[in-house]
Amino acid sequence: MDFKLLLAKSADCFSVHNATGHFWYQRVTALALIPLSVWLLLLLDKALSAPYADTVAWLTSPINALAIVAWTAAVIFHAALGVQVVIEDYVSTLSIRHLAIRVTNLIFLGLGIAALVAIFFILMDR
Repeated sequence: MDFKLLLAKSADCFSVHNATGHFWYQRVTALALIPLSVWLLLLLDKALSAPYADTVAWLTSPINALAIVAWTAAVIFHAALGVQVVIEDYVSTLSIRHLAIRVTNLIFLGLGIAALVAIFFILMDR
């Protein structure tokens, strides 16, 4: 019985304890993504119309580098929060729900790290 209680407590660490906090994290990241996504559209326009060297030079300026890192972090975090809400709404078995949340959080963590490493290599290539 103690093992099941311990397992339930550890699985509960990945659930939303504070629904209000989760709500606000989603809203704040959504608001942050509005100007960052407009900036990303400018980057994509630049990338499609300028030579590679000009695009990399534009991206490696400190403000643009910070913006791409902020956009990447915000979009990964926002997506992870959204997927967690979907899992909590549609998976009824508690143990499967917690496992699915853990697995998706690990997947998003891996995607975020891979994206940030790729950005780092682009910025260091210059």
